[in-house]
Amino acid sequence: MKRYIRKRYCGPEGLEVVNIPTPEPAEDEVLVKVQATSINPADSHTMRGTPYFYRLMLGVSRPKNPKLGADLSGIIEKVGANVNQWQVGDEVFSDILSVGAGAFGEYICVKQQHLVRKPNGISHQAAAAVPLAGITALQSVTSNGSLKPGQQVMIIGAGGGVGTFLVQLAKHYGAEVTAVCSTGKAEKVKMLGATEIIDYTREDYRNCQKAFDFIIDAVGNCSASTAKKLLKPNGTCLLIGWGGFGHLISYILYGWWIGLRTDRKISILTAQFSTADLSTLGSLIEAGAIVPVIDKIYSFKELPQAIAYQELGHSGGKVVVTLSNE
Repeated sequence: MKRYIRKRYCGPEGLEVVNIPTPEPAEDEVLVKVQATSINPADSHTMRGTPYFYRLMLGVSRPKNPKLGADLSGIIEKVGANVNQWQVGDEVFSDILSVGAGAFGEYICVKQQHLVRKPNGISHQAAAAVPLAGITALQSVTSNGSLKPGQQVMIIGAGGGVGTFLVQLAKHYGAEVTAVCSTGKAEKVKMLGATEIIDYTREDYRNCQKAFDFIIDAVGNCSASTAKKLLKPNGTCLLIGWGGFGHLISYILYGWWIGLRTDRKISILTAQFSTADLSTLGSLIEAGAIVPVIDKIYSFKELPQAIAYQELGHSGGKVVVTLSNE
């Protein structure tokens, strides 16, 4: 089987394709033939070892684990002796970032409890676009006291991989969405459920005259002071995008000060994998409440180009890599 690895911290040009034996599942694992994967900012951070404090976990001088890739959708080819949840031929999807198994390969062994049934009615390519971005979006709107019907929500980076899920989920839970995105993504984002669009190429969202119950920053450029200005009393601003180490430290320190001195809450969300949340997303997809939005699809041999494109930060939805002829 073929797998992408990196032996050192590098950009996408430093990835290598290796031919290795197809793994055998342990007693509580299944072997999945990967049909599609998708690209996330987390993959780039892991690949490059940035920000540098990540290397305390990943390996200081070089990566401890050469494998990469979080999202997968595929078909079970073999099951371990103690597997009772799945059968050969079952279609599954998951986010395997936390287990480090690496989705950028043709086959992968995964513990049975880490998988969720792929939603009916969508392709493996669409399913692969869901796990990490979808879970991040879902946890953003269901944590921190949960989003309530009728609330005013601003989503910064509404046209991106996480942002397109955020718009749909906020709309699904009854919020009125003001979406911040570029001109080219405005029409798509409005179709997904945004009530109002702020085109950041033409106007500065920081000068918006509305006040919001909830601000979700998916790109990492809303400062804590801006959040304080735009939030209603008892409002919350949630940072889920990466805006650089300096911005993060400033956000944490000033956000803590704002929370201490005012009734506004400034916080950061680090999404945690949850099969329950992924199952919820699958049910919402099957019900037609949300749809995965795909910007571009690359072939497996083009995976480094897919990462390079995602790193530009301009994708209108998810960037997907297919390993099948679907």
